[in-house]
Amino acid sequence: MPLRLIFMGTPDFSVPTLLELVAHGHEIVAVYTRAPKPGGRRGLQLQPTPVEDAARKLGIPVLTPKTLKTQEALEEFCAFDADAAVVVAYGMILPQAILDAPKLGCYNLHASLLPRWRGAAPINRAIMAGDAESGVMVMKMDVGLDTGDVAMAERLAISDSMTAADLHDRLARLGADLMVRAMAALGRGGLQLKKQSEDGVTYAAKIDKAEARIDWSKPARAVLRHIHGLSPFPGAWSELAGASENARVKILRCELAKGSGAPGDVLDDQLTIACVEGAIRIIELQREGKARMQAADFLRGVPLKAGAKFM
Repeated sequence: MPLRLIFMGTPDFSVPTLLELVAHGHEIVAVYTRAPKPGGRRGLQLQPTPVEDAARKLGIPVLTPKTLKTQEALEEFCAFDADAAVVVAYGMILPQAILDAPKLGCYNLHASLLPRWRGAAPINRAIMAGDAESGVMVMKMDVGLDTGDVAMAERLAISDSMTAADLHDRLARLGADLMVRAMAALGRGGLQLKKQSEDGVTYAAKIDKAEARIDWSKPARAVLRHIHGLSPFPGAWSELAGASENARVKILRCELAKGSGAPGDVLDDQLTIACVEGAIRIIELQREGKARMQAADFLRGVPLKAGAKFM
């Protein structure tokens, strides 16, 4: 049975779920997203969120309230008379009154295997921690931080070649399909909920730019996972020692490589860098103020040989 839904989301990750819900015949009566922010080349033009862009193309009413905690916001929300609300990376806390408003509740798509990685940056943290798998879960929301009862889940293996961008895109597609199945089950009264385990709870704190500097004194696989977990944003970086001054370089993609040396040493002319154990080979990087590029293109302009050093 098609449902009457409010959709709440903001970034690119949310868009596939919105599109799939519409494609499967659900009536999206309103879209809630964050307000446009200044952007563009000069930073003066207001830029709508990816969800707002998608909603307007679909002809769906868009709301961008600064808060949901006022009586006015509650009345406006209730006036849509929704069966349920679907929340995907909205970026705003829903108070209890909003959670209670839809007849069948509010359902969140979360990009981790709860209770592991509750919080703001589950995709990045899973890669950085060296997790073997990630996934998406649909949960019925409560006022806690990702503590609601879980309805459905899908798992996905994390390979060492996967960056945060790669995992983000795969989970966005997987999550869209999962939410469509969850709403279908909800519509026919067959959605079953299960309480989250109290064991294995971890929190995915928001990424701090201070974490982005690469520590070459760690083993190669830990360095690789740190680099890939922060790619493309904010980007893990290191300083390439130079004759006059050091140059900051973001490393966006790499692979494990053979070799050994002092941490940070360039081992050959193929951008193989020594870690405390093993080495990594840079595949893609970005010099400060420049566009991202393949390592081969970088080496044509900055030919590095064994003996150079990243710090």
